[in-house]
Amino acid sequence: MSTLTIFADSDSSQSLVHSAEPIEISRLLGAEGVRFEQWQTRDDIRAGDSQDAVLAAYADDVERLIREQGYQTVDVISIASDNPQKDALRQKFLDEHTHSEDEVRFFVEGQGLFALHIGDKVFEILCEKGDLLSVPANTQHWFDLGPEPDLVAIRFFNNPDGWVANYTGSKIADAYSRIAATH
Repeated sequence: MSTLTIFADSDSSQSLVHSAEPIEISRLLGAEGVRFEQWQTRDDIRAGDSQDAVLAAYADDVERLIREQGYQTVDVISIASDNPQKDALRQKFLDEHTHSEDEVRFFVEGQGLFALHIGDKVFEILCEKGDLLSVPANTQHWFDLGPEPDLVAIRFFNNPDGWVANYTGSKIADAYSRIAATH
């Protein structure tokens, strides 16, 4: 179940708001310029599937979003729990960073925890299968795919170079939630 939890950026121990209602999540994030939607998904795509297979399965949705937003590059991140690079990949996203463009993810399978540091608040969004999240350019954030990822996400970029992070050097992300192992 997708959830949004909002904290003061000075206190990760007590939430200010918590919601599992998609309409409420969309409204609260929309007030911050963040797009949150839930799309129809398929059951025939799994972690480890090829980029070509995933993009073919969601071709109509991908093309619609490209037309709406003008994205130049689309790729797929597909990580299964047996991926030998999973720890390095997880670490790459855990430190607070920004991008010079919007960061857009559609979760085809699995889950991931985005944390957005906007003003004096941290917005933690547990994204699940079917969620689309668009984080505006230059928004401070971090992402946790968890210790045992089973994740497939379509990523949209305005930058032809794809995912390029500008790390802030802040250690704020260390004080907030992580996805725990399930076994």
